[in-house]
Parts: sequence; C-alpha cells; structure tokens
Amino acid sequence: MTYDLVIGDRAYSSWSLRGWLLFDAFGIPVKTHLARLYSNELPNMLRDFHPAKTAPTMRTPEGDVVPETIAIAEELATRHPDAGIWPKAPRARSVARVLAAEMHAGFTALRSHCPMNLRVSYTDCVPPQAVLDDLARLETVWAWARAQTGSTVWLCGDYSAADAFFAPVATRIATYNLPVSADAAAYVRAHLAHLSFRRWRAMGMVDGADQPFYWRDYPRRDWPGPKSLPARAVDGTEAENTACPYSGKPVTHVLELDGRRFGFCNPFCRDKTAADPEAWPEFLKLYQS
Repeated sequence: MTYDLVIGDRAYSSWSLRGWLLFDAFGIPVKTHLARLYSNELPNMLRDFHPAKTAPTMRTPEGDVVPETIAIAEELATRHPDAGIWPKAPRARSVARVLAAEMHAGFTALRSHCPMNLRVSYTDCVPPQAVLDDLARLETVWAWARAQTGSTVWLCGDYSAADAFFAPVATRIATYNLPVSADAAAYVRAHLAHLSFRRWRAMGMVDGADQPFYWRDYPRRDWPGPKSLPARAVDGTEAENTACPYSGKPVTHVLELDGRRFGFCNPFCRDKTAADPEAWPEFLKLYQS
C-alpha cells in the first residue's frame, strides 16, 4: 500500500517538508512527485490531484486526494494507528494537536522574514521585533508542552506530528542564526540530527538549481547541523558494488569516500548520498561492510 505525495523544492518548501516527514519519520511508504516552485510545474501536476492547489498534497492508495498537512496528519494517523504519528497518551496527544494547529496557522512574521532555505546558514538576519515576538511564543509553547508531558528531547514524548510540524521552524532558526534559549537550541539540534530530516536536506541540496526568491545578502557560516562525511562525485563506473544500494539496478554513477568507490543507478542516488552519506542506512551498510 503506497501513497503519492506532491512536493515542492526540498530546499525551500517548508510545507512539503512537514508532509514528507509524516511518511518517512513514521515508516509509511510514499512515492514523491517533485514540482519546481515559481514555475508551471506545480499547477500542472496538481491537475491530476483535484481539488488541491498547494504542496504537499497526498493521494491515498484508493485514489482519494488529501491536501493540507493537518488533514494529511489526521488521515495517516487514522489509517496507521500504530505508527506513532500522534502520542497514545491522551494528554500528550491533545498537547501535540494544539501545537500542530498553532504552527499550521501562526508565526507569520517568522515565516515571512525567514523563509526556509536548507542550502545556506547566515551569521545574522537582523530579525525585527515581530520575528522576536514569534520566537518568544515558540519558547512559550515548547516549554509548556514539555511541562505538560514530561518530555525532554521532543515536545510530547517520542517524535510525533507536532515535531514534524515544527521541523521547518527549527531549520529557520538554524539558517538565520536566530536568538533562542539553550533549551530551544537543543531542540533545534535534535531536528538537524534527525535521520529523516537529514535525508530530506541531503536531497534538497542536489535536486535542482537555487531559487532566486530565497537569496539573502547576509554573511554566511557553515551549516550548524551534523558534519557530513567528505564524499564526492567522480567519473566512471568502476565501484566496489555492482548494484545500487537503493534500487538494486546496475551501477552507472559513482562517488568516492575515504579512497573507496561506491556505485549508484543514477546521478540523484549518487548525489543525495554524497551530500550526507550517514543519512542513508542502505549506503551505510555497504560502506561499513
């Protein structure tokens, strides 16, 4: 049973990140359909997903179309009650739903001044007072959630839809070096280290050209998340493996890591792996063998 999910550019589409995390972080198979933002690709693709007009949009295995991340989360939770999308404990579940609803509808100043961009990180973005107010509200609801649920790393116990909804906010704090407390900074670091997020960002680093809309003329710094192993794309097809670790298809493209050569079935498989080799369990099994 596989779902379809329409997404925008991974590096920039915060709503798409939320939608995709609701699948990958909870082990639900999905086929993604990527459409480039600020082009005709998304509206043309969504013609087959009526009445949707935005990414992400889900189509169920039965063919039902479900736009909007709140609706996607609820539908998946109903269909996969053991996946852990919402916490099982009633109090934690109610807190998680409150958080997701506020994130879905609020924090407009933060969204506007600091659009998601996973390809860069800045030393400062001179946040105006409205953004600082949004950050203060984030601190309030995150602290309230932990006090209600006794959670430490995530907001409501184990990773849940509430955390998936706040993942793009965590990336904004990381990208724009926004001023937050030590507790909030630790929550951001947890997101940056989360394997599903690392896979999304790795794909976002290589799945298309930069979008000029997201360019900001701020001083840059290194990405504050986990450092990637120094892999790089190389020419040729000679590799230790003869089949792609993801698809099992013959090797056509190769990367080099620690003087070793590993093969993949297409440039995207290679490049997403080179962007963050440790994000991909199938590759790590090959690399560590």
